[in-house]
Amino acid sequence: MSSKPVRYVDAGVDRKKGDRLVEGIQRLGAFRRNPDLAKRLKSTIGGYASVFEITPKHWIAATTDGVGTKLKLAFESGLHETIGQDLVAMSVNDLICVGARPLFFLDYFATSGLELSVASRVIAGIARACADSGCLLVGGETAEMPGMYSQGEYDLAGFCVGSLSSSELLPRRRLQPGDRLIGIASSGFHSNGYSLLRRLLDESTSFSVRGVPFSRTRRALVRELLTPTALYPLGVLPLLGEVSAVAHITGSGFLNLPRMGEHVSYEITLPPLSQRARVFTWLHRLERVSFSECAQTFNLGIGLVLAVEAKKAKRVLSRLGQQHLRAWDLGQVVRRAPKQGSQVLVRASELEGASEALLEY
Repeated sequence: MSSKPVRYVDAGVDRKKGDRLVEGIQRLGAFRRNPDLAKRLKSTIGGYASVFEITPKHWIAATTDGVGTKLKLAFESGLHETIGQDLVAMSVNDLICVGARPLFFLDYFATSGLELSVASRVIAGIARACADSGCLLVGGETAEMPGMYSQGEYDLAGFCVGSLSSSELLPRRRLQPGDRLIGIASSGFHSNGYSLLRRLLDESTSFSVRGVPFSRTRRALVRELLTPTALYPLGVLPLLGEVSAVAHITGSGFLNLPRMGEHVSYEITLPPLSQRARVFTWLHRLERVSFSECAQTFNLGIGLVLAVEAKKAKRVLSRLGQQHLRAWDLGQVVRRAPKQGSQVLVRASELEGASEALLEY
């Protein structure tokens, strides 16, 4: 196996191109032909969800996402029961970031030829995840497109609508230096970075790591990598009244933090590997991806970050514990350096050495 460090772009994913596409789509907003409707948009392209005013007091939020190449591992293993939870989670967790409660969800299932046993397992997983998020699966679309996909493969997309009042919109206040950053544990890699993970998996000659109790088979590790994305709405929504802002650590890893506010910078220290999902120990001990690349590709064990006033941090941590959510005080908001953009300093635990990454937003 090569010892050359591997980057996300080496696996075929170019984050910079994706950012440029979003910037281009944002410019298209200038062509909206209904100015009266446009005035009712409170948050739109580039955020975690678009927010629209129905009445001055009642707003809705809408978001969409997919599962990415994590699907490839479902195809390989034949394990289709949990991939639907990934689909739901990626949207409902985004809604939390604007302060919205999920109401209803729709799915899109596309395949070359419909295999009822597979589709039924996937959609049952979607329905369960909706129930576990406090929302309803109200409809969707199933498309058979021969020749578009390989035999036995499918693609998924999900769309979720939530509700909020004008006073519940997040960020609730402008973040200030000294605000604390509370991280909530992820269940694993969730649904991001799988193009790079699959490359690492394909290049591996051993599937066990000393001190990490995987069995010595590729299938066992694939099963571990298919751990579904955590569903946060029911546990986190009751606490949002004490929270200033929320970041969902999805694509681009900890570069999601400045989405809570670009006028400040952020410093965090990750909890020890022993306190995070064990797949991160596997990644760490492979020594194939730099810490900086990991910090801007993966969640590294942190699914959500809550920004709170320092005086509220202990109470919020206690309430998260009461909701059976594992959480840590990771660090703080800091003043942004003059003439620089928002930065994120991510440090590994002292137990893992002196690794740190300074990410530029």
